[in-house]
Amino acid sequence: MEAVHLNIEGMTCEHCVRAIDNRLRKTPGVRVDKVVVGAVDLHYDQSKISLDEISELISDEGYTVE
Repeated sequence: MEAVHLNIEGMTCEHCVRAIDNRLRKTPGVRVDKVVVGAVDLHYDQSKISLDEISELISDEGYTVE
């Protein structure tokens, strides 16, 4: 699994943290390590999901990956 740190624009509170955390934890091939306001650390299986797809999931929640 590939480790990645993503900075996320638009997160301002714990609700934002929970929204990202819940969405990514439900995604096959993604293991969430830590979500804080403005960032996420995770591991992902490149054979199951791409970094672009992860960014799209985050965008679907209303935030932007920098």
